[in-house]
Amino acid sequence: MPASPRSYHSPRRAQGASETQQDILTTARKLFIAHGYAKVTMADIARAAGTAVKTVYASVGTKTDVLHTLFAADLAESCAARTNAEVRASPDLGSAAGALARGTRADNEQFKPSVDLLYSSMASDDGARKTWQHVVKEYRDALREAAAHLVAAGLVAPHLDVDGTADRLWFCFGLGAWRTLTVDCGWGYDDAERALRRQAVTMLTEPAPG
Repeated sequence: MPASPRSYHSPRRAQGASETQQDILTTARKLFIAHGYAKVTMADIARAAGTAVKTVYASVGTKTDVLHTLFAADLAESCAARTNAEVRASPDLGSAAGALARGTRADNEQFKPSVDLLYSSMASDDGARKTWQHVVKEYRDALREAAAHLVAAGLVAPHLDVDGTADRLWFCFGLGAWRTLTVDCGWGYDDAERALRRQAVTMLTEPAPG
């Protein structure tokens, strides 16, 4: 009985495919940021990357897949895990708020071009909107983890539960907070970081209404 054929794996070919994929993703990111996600076609990406359109599809999938892959890479580089470790090690609310302000500032500053890209595209493109929703969920989940620790450690006002604390952290350190101050108001990141830290401490220690 003839032996089953062995599958062939070429490390050199695999490395070449990985490099091609990275070149395509890097090219796509530059084009999306320069021209807007909606205006860039897969043919544009292929032409700028110096490859065929069918190679782009085979390597990275659809245009929506490209966008999602780019943001998955950004999320993997996020400071969220390190920031929450600092929050857990913080002895008081001021220190914890400082860690959250520094960590979310670092991410918002580093990934500003990507966030701007999504923000400008999500209203007109379903793929961009779904990617935005995924990014927001990951961001809010990270802040909720911090909120759970703050409540368990007794560092916030007694009337606040995890949901209330998480909502306040999103209000103070979420995408909208940083964008409002640094884009809409033109603040520098240093001033925004100090203001958002102070705001968080105030909101998390306010007594119950009434």
